[in-house]
This record gives sequence, structure tokens and C-alpha cells, in this order.
Amino acid sequence: MALTSTISLSSSSSSSSSFLAQFSSSSHKKFLPNSVKIRAVSSSSSSDSSPRPRVVVTREHGKNIKLINALAKHGINCFELPLIQHTQGPDLDRLTTVLRGTSFDWIVITSPEAGSVFLNAWKAAGSPKAQVGVVGAGTATVFKDMLQSPQQSLNISFSPSKATGKVLALELPKHGSGRCTVLYPASMKAGNEIETGLTARGFEVTRLNAYSTVPVYDVDQMVLAQTLSAPVVAVASPSAVRAWVNLISEVESWDSAVACIGETTALAAKRLGLKNVYYSTNPGLDGWVGSVLEALSVCGEIKKELVF
Repeated sequence: MALTSTISLSSSSSSSSSFLAQFSSSSHKKFLPNSVKIRAVSSSSSSDSSPRPRVVVTREHGKNIKLINALAKHGINCFELPLIQHTQGPDLDRLTTVLRGTSFDWIVITSPEAGSVFLNAWKAAGSPKAQVGVVGAGTATVFKDMLQSPQQSLNISFSPSKATGKVLALELPKHGSGRCTVLYPASMKAGNEIETGLTARGFEVTRLNAYSTVPVYDVDQMVLAQTLSAPVVAVASPSAVRAWVNLISEVESWDSAVACIGETTALAAKRLGLKNVYYSTNPGLDGWVGSVLEALSVCGEIKKELVF
């Protein structure tokens, strides 16, 4: 059974850095039987000339390097096949204007891409004071460099006990019974659980569809053939899962594994008919690596050593 770590809350500006440090220093639990830790080694010996296990990484070009480097430490090679690309949303231009002219009690950020889009608009708006709630560790790291600035006016002061939009909407602090406003820069394709859950609790939510994701269509067929034979495909969003399924001619006959960055992506994979789905309940790089290692071990591509 997977374990979920709980992040304590903080509201002061000085606590933003320590709050973020919790993400960096905490041990991320992996989605493994009996909560054991795993260390991967190649199935082949060092003298064997057979290739090491290969994992398909599917984020945009330039955004896969952290996962590639983390897996390389376990002797695992990666093959890059970007499945999605981000595009401008209809409300992107409004985001800067709104940040410049309106103060919100909370800015809710639910993905690294949303964090990057928000930061660009926030800087263009003159870097106004803002209190931010993030959905989890992976999203929080987008703000790392900004929080290290001595002049920063950004306060990262909340993350839910479980890194999902539904839990964030249930747990976001609401002080008193008065008016509490939230700005939610989102993907056009994001569901409504954030604004629905917060509105039900009495928050006033402004959602701006600042970006969107579209599948990459121009995939070389020889490249695709290589990826279809890989034991594990690593995906970081429901959009990436849908793009992958669209590339597969017959989902039922493809029996390799999908290693998901978190539960939301894993649920999308299962709904779309993928069978061997692995994920961590603690989204972020460490949890994602853990799900990749577990998938590789189950399919016999690596051996695992248990450390209790």
C-alpha cells in the first residue's frame, strides 16, 4: 500500500522557503508492496552486451531531463518521445491584467505548466504580493528559484495532504466566514473539480484558461515502432495518456506497462483501457521514478533488492 506524506501549513513569507524545503528533503514513498524501498539493477551482468532496460519518456522536449537523469542512476536507458505540447489558452493575456489589477486571497496552481504560465504573467504584472497553494511537490519545485530571492513577494503556503485537485479543494484554508477569493490559472482541458469544490465551500473562484495541451501528431513510424516494443512508457498527464492511446492501433493487444506521475493520470490510463498501470500516491519525481522501477521489476526487466 502506498503512503502519502502530509505537508504542514505555513502562512508567513519567511516560511515559504522552509515549506518548499520539505518537498526537497522529505523521503518520497513509492507505490510498492508492503511499503518497501527498491533499488534497481540491470538484469544483465556488466559483462553482458545486451542493452539495458529502456523507458519511453513522453514530456515535451527539454522537460524529460530530470526523469532521464534519475533513471540513469539505476542503470536504465530512456528513449524520448514527446506526446504533447502546450499552447496558449484564450485567457492567457487576461491573466497578467487580472494579476496587475486584482488582489486574491489565494492563487491555486495544480501543475508545473500552470506554475510556469502563472510566473510569467506574475512577473509581467510587476510581481505583486500573492499567496499560492500548490497541489504537490512537483508543482512546488517550479517556484524554487523565485522563493530564494530575498525580494520575493510570493508566498507558497499550502499543499493538500494528498496531491489531487479534489483534496486541495477540500482542504484549502478559508479564514473566517467572510469573502475569500481564489484565482485559478488552468488548462482548458482541466476538469471542474477545483472550482466546484471551492465554490461549494464558499470561495469566490476566478478560473482563467491560460493554456492548453495538444497531442503531437508528426511521429515517425520507425520511432513509434521502437517505442511500442519498450517495456515501460512514463506519462505525466491525462493528455499524454490520451495521446499515447491514439498512437496505439489496438489498446487491447499492447501489454507493456505505463508508469504514471500520480493518481489522476493513472485513473485516466485505466479508463482508456490500459492494463498495466503503476503510480505513486505521492506525485513528484521520486514517486514517479519509484513507479517506473516497480513496473520494470514486475515485467522482469530489472531485479529488485528489498531494504526494510
